[in-house]
Amino acid sequence: MKLKTSTSIVHLKNNFKRIAKSLKRIAQLTKSFFMKIPIYQVDAFTSHVFGGNPAAVCVLKKWLPTEIMQQIAIENNLAETAFVTPQGSHLGLRWFTPETEIDLCGHATLATAHVLYKHLKYKAPKIVFESMSGILEVTQQGKLLTLNFPSRPAEPVALPKAIQKALSTQPTATLKAPRDYMLVYDSEEAVRNLVVNPTLLGKFPMDKGGVIVTARGNEADFVSRFFTPNASVFEDPVTGSAHCTLIPYWSAYLNKPELYALQVSDRLGTLMCKDMGERVHISGEAKTYLKGEIKINR
Repeated sequence: MKLKTSTSIVHLKNNFKRIAKSLKRIAQLTKSFFMKIPIYQVDAFTSHVFGGNPAAVCVLKKWLPTEIMQQIAIENNLAETAFVTPQGSHLGLRWFTPETEIDLCGHATLATAHVLYKHLKYKAPKIVFESMSGILEVTQQGKLLTLNFPSRPAEPVALPKAIQKALSTQPTATLKAPRDYMLVYDSEEAVRNLVVNPTLLGKFPMDKGGVIVTARGNEADFVSRFFTPNASVFEDPVTGSAHCTLIPYWSAYLNKPELYALQVSDRLGTLMCKDMGERVHISGEAKTYLKGEIKINR
């Protein structure tokens, strides 16, 4: 009887060892099947949450396949999702809308710099990103983050009839930059009260571009709004990249290099701008709305 009991104990111990080994293997397999990605949602060009333009920022150890980053952007369902990862001596930065990858995004770049400085304790006085639009630099001074972006001046053109039909009131001037159309109005009220028909505007082929509407401001040097007919978010709350076109125009028109701008969407964006010739400086604040973790199958 004693021998039988000892044998049972040995068998029981062996079973426990096999179970522990199996559980360890399951844990290893689960770990290999899932990837955890830190994600932040940041409101850019604002001093408070629920203002400015929200962007998601995903911090990667290395680039994911493009189709996976596009899927994440679709799932986030924000105007832009930024992905940042070490790339040589700099940081690689890419931006995705729910529809496609884009070549430049101001508010998502500002949001990324905010995450690096505030949450990841980045210590360098200047962040250098490598992007589809070349080298982009961001510096921090107090609460303000400053983007160093390429200037994209616009040239006068005729207003396309398809755009004209989509507008409740007509501009006094029309210009075209490499990516966007820019429509100039005679007052801030005209910009604020403008109604744009998304169906009619969507009939005009603009690829990844949009329509900037702008005027001199009552308190700001200039105001603007931005519409993207081919995007899931028709009116972008605050568009840093559009200011690559707005800044050289208003700097020349007002004969002043430093400008205070408002993007007068419902969420409102505040931007401090400076014309640097071939480059523009675009400054603003940012606030974290949430931080979390994405889990996806490898």
